Amino acid sequence: MARLRELAGSRDVPADVALRARIVLWSGEGQRRKDIAELAGVAPLTVDRCKACYAERGLAGLEEKCRGGPRTQVPPRVRARVIALTRMSPPVDSGLSHWSTRTLAGHLKRREGISVSWHYIARVRREENLKPHRSGTFKISKDPAFAEKGEALSPAQELQPRWFRTA
Repeated sequence: MARLRELAGSRDVPADVALRARIVLWSGEGQRRKDIAELAGVAPLTVDRCKACYAERGLAGLEEKCRGGPRTQVPPRVRARVIALTRMSPPVDSGLSHWSTRTLAGHLKRREGISVSWHYIARVRREENLKPHRSGTFKISKDPAFAEKGEALSPAQELQPRWFRTA
């Protein structure tokens, strides 16, 4: 505690180190987290981080800022799976003609236990120039009533744009 008090009041240490020392001191005195944050002019989360760094590494934890680790990398097999599924049609029972990023993310999580965000799937598709919504062949709708809906229009109506048709 003596070394902490020395750091907190010293003019020879960087201001951020002195602030972290004061935060730990105030915490040791029994001050509430919210009050410490207000006194120090920081967010309550910063108070938690300073205390955690001090508990983990002692005085060295106050001198260098605790930073999060690097972003977790997605394994290459997951990336390959995203690419493979994007190139394949969804299951027949899904009623989809192609995978959207969100439905693919949901499918991977539910069926295969792979948790990736739809942002990641969109990024992979961009990088690989995959455009499942623009397939080179015509896909017949998976709607069971598709044929009936098509027969409801007369040949003359089929040629007219949808906005031009009268009821």
